[in-house]
Amino acid sequence: TTSAPTFIHTTSSTPASASPSIYTSNIPAIPAMARQAWVSQIRSAKTPAEQISILRTLKNEIIGHPLKKELVVTLGTLDPVVRLASNKLAGRQDGKSHNHSFASKPLLEEETVRLQGLQVIASIALGGPSFLPFLQSASALPAILSNLCPSNNPAQIVLASLRALSNLADSSSLTSGTTALGTGAIAEGLFTNQYLTSLCRILSQTSTTSTVQCQISIAASLIGRLCREERHQQGLASSGVLDALATKLASFVLAEGLVIPGAETLARRDGLQEFFPATTPPNASLSVVLEAISVVIANSKFRASQLLYSPTILAVFPPTPAEEFVGTQNARAAWNAFNIAGLGARQSHLNAIDYLLPSMPLHQSKSTSSQASAFPPLGTSSSREQLAPNGRSGPNKYNSASLPSWGDSSSLDPGPVSPDTSVSSLEEPESPLIAYLLLTLRTRTGKERLMAASVLTVLYRAGLTKKARETTIGLLVVPLLVQMLDEIAIPVKPKDSLADNEAVRFEWAIKERAPAILALLITDSEYLQKAAFDAGVVSKLSKMLKVSYDPVTETTKSHSWSPNSKQTGNMGEGLEPHSFTHPGQTPQLVHKVKVRESSLKAIAALVPFKDEYRKAIVDQGILPYIVESMNSNPSKPSPNTSDQAERVTNNSNATGIGQGYGVNSTDVLIAACGAIRALSRSVGILRTTLIDNGVAMPAFRLLQHPDIEVQIAATATVCNLVTDVSPMREAIAEAGVLKILCEHAHSMNAKLRLNAVWALKHFVHYSSNDMKRLCLEELGQGWLVQLICDDTEDEALSSSRGNDEGGPTSESHDELDEDVDMDEFEDHLDSALAESLGRLSSSRPSSGRSKSIQQAELRLAVLKDAETNPARKARKDDIAVQEQGLDFIRNLIGGAGHGSTSETTEMIDFLFDALGQDRVFDILASKLRPKFANPLN
Repeated sequence: TTSAPTFIHTTSSTPASASPSIYTSNIPAIPAMARQAWVSQIRSAKTPAEQISILRTLKNEIIGHPLKKELVVTLGTLDPVVRLASNKLAGRQDGKSHNHSFASKPLLEEETVRLQGLQVIASIALGGPSFLPFLQSASALPAILSNLCPSNNPAQIVLASLRALSNLADSSSLTSGTTALGTGAIAEGLFTNQYLTSLCRILSQTSTTSTVQCQISIAASLIGRLCREERHQQGLASSGVLDALATKLASFVLAEGLVIPGAETLARRDGLQEFFPATTPPNASLSVVLEAISVVIANSKFRASQLLYSPTILAVFPPTPAEEFVGTQNARAAWNAFNIAGLGARQSHLNAIDYLLPSMPLHQSKSTSSQASAFPPLGTSSSREQLAPNGRSGPNKYNSASLPSWGDSSSLDPGPVSPDTSVSSLEEPESPLIAYLLLTLRTRTGKERLMAASVLTVLYRAGLTKKARETTIGLLVVPLLVQMLDEIAIPVKPKDSLADNEAVRFEWAIKERAPAILALLITDSEYLQKAAFDAGVVSKLSKMLKVSYDPVTETTKSHSWSPNSKQTGNMGEGLEPHSFTHPGQTPQLVHKVKVRESSLKAIAALVPFKDEYRKAIVDQGILPYIVESMNSNPSKPSPNTSDQAERVTNNSNATGIGQGYGVNSTDVLIAACGAIRALSRSVGILRTTLIDNGVAMPAFRLLQHPDIEVQIAATATVCNLVTDVSPMREAIAEAGVLKILCEHAHSMNAKLRLNAVWALKHFVHYSSNDMKRLCLEELGQGWLVQLICDDTEDEALSSSRGNDEGGPTSESHDELDEDVDMDEFEDHLDSALAESLGRLSSSRPSSGRSKSIQQAELRLAVLKDAETNPARKARKDDIAVQEQGLDFIRNLIGGAGHGSTSETTEMIDFLFDALGQDRVFDILASKLRPKFANPLN
């Protein structure tokens, strides 16, 4: 018999996301014959009735008894159970001939067998990470997924399969590393085309029964917990899942009576009446729907726009200006009163829901340009969850101003417009969904408020809110998010009731998510950062980070279990004893690690621009905690750098789990790098607090972390640590940073290559000529040329040389004289495309389709191309690297101080010798020469 993995038992029968409780009761020994009979009887049971009986008996034996679950696993019972639970007809059914006809029919015997098998699997999956290798070995995930489609399976079976998936996801979230059935593996299995269709069907159900509503809640929750990859987000958006979630959200709007007045009339006029959703039942959950939406649309203006342009959202929240809804004479009289009161300017930008919100003062934002861009500059990101984490480049040029507008210019009613003002230059009407989310933030509490803030943040960051919204967000949203950090902690008791566990899970969710949402919201906005700072966020974040390093007490840790222990009795004849190892962390440790990550993100987002904020963070004494977060296996934070070095030397094999501090995930490492990078922008802090806390070596070690996203974040941090004003520069150089940065500069990853060249630019500034020569030799002269002069430009350069010899044609000369800035050209190209699409839309003959939907499809097509076009992205990446490469040459030939003309001359001669004088001037001339861009390329 093959020896099974080693097992350390968590001894908790509560859901994996709840706080752990200690199992202390003595399990009565199970008779050996009964234990052996489980496997043999399941395999020998021929009729469905016999199979139902043995599975039900097995289920009743193991529910609530973790030790019995472990014993069942060692006996090999999972394999036959999984075979019985699998829907063998799933691959041959497409669901088209079935239409939810199961609800009123009793289960067939074969269906009951599957139901009992799924419940056994779900119970075992609830046991924790220790069971995941066995579930993987038995192919439990495919068996569960085979029962997922609501068109081919009864509602009870679909619900049981969703619960089993949910338990698997909970257990996988406790793993401290890559496991056979981790979160990524579950997501890979679930987010395939076949099961995306099943998810869409589950979410599209309209039945008000508790079973169906529970299905919808669990399905939405699974999306929120499992969707982390861009390709999974794209699959959920393109398969109809996002539209189904939007329909659920519209149902809540309808139930709350917040449909825009006159929306039904406009829907009939525009052909959207069929998209009006049914009212959501009272037992539906808004928070899970908002959470799933937030996860799917994150980091993408295209997907965020898909939400706003979903037919059901357009039906309940039409994008027509508010004054068109005012029909009655009395209503118009009340509407005109706003003009008399001097609120006419505000009125033209409001929708009906806005009048349920407090009146906001006008505020001229200093950061509206960055907010209005499709996404923030790459250099401001601090997490892999953002659009372009830890890179450095300019803002995205593809904003909403250059895309097709809704309707014609008169429908926008923007006020006086000069005859030559283009429609595309006007601010597009904001969707009333924004105001609805703001209202939900004010009227709801807890997780519903938090998830509404999450969706609103994504839409705001994508530039889909009007510019004046920043004031509203700063006065209404930011203080509420900061306030949510003040939730009073509920102590974790050894034995918690179910209600206590629910309360703990709720509090944990708030503390894990609120700082991260706040971080994304305030990034790049000095106004919102000031709002958070004034609300007292610094002290709260500092407290959360410190508490996250309180070691978990021994009473909440797992303890070893052996099936040979006296309380389990005889294993049975012919069975070898198995020992198990718990590969994961306790739920409380996982929670603390997530709080670390979230708090560090918020700190990094708060302090990039103001020394006052950075000083406030330092004064809280949390620098040792940030530095400790750069270690995968953290210990007790200590400001003493010698203690840190000793821990690295002597405790390299010690784990954070064993010491009660958990294991810092890659997301924590990335967030810590972002926080150090933001703090190091202050020269005073760089030269005092950071060096006192030994930042240099933890950052240096992360340059060679196995995860490339960590390498990108660490390289961005090192950019500030190798400047000429940094006292850590020499120590990092002696450790060998030059060789590593040059290796990163050769990376195929554009963001890593960009950050490496950026760091090298800083490294050679005011360095000695010997160090500069070494740097260029290590980087490679040929590679430097390739970085700053791509193949396309090389071809153009060769062509130019040939023309110089034979004489350029007048046509080519005219093309080269066409002085077009690349970014401006792309903007003009988008604007022209927008206008052409607008004309195409208006010239199409009516075919019964909604004009709003047609316009939405055209707009989404342009957004999708702007966001996913690989040639456009590659071009921007190349330009960013070329810019830093040219800066590198500038610093390379620059002197090391005043009166260093001879050193400069020496380095210029060295550069000419290395690259060739003609080659250098040809490259520089090509950068200055006007270029012609092919709009069809």
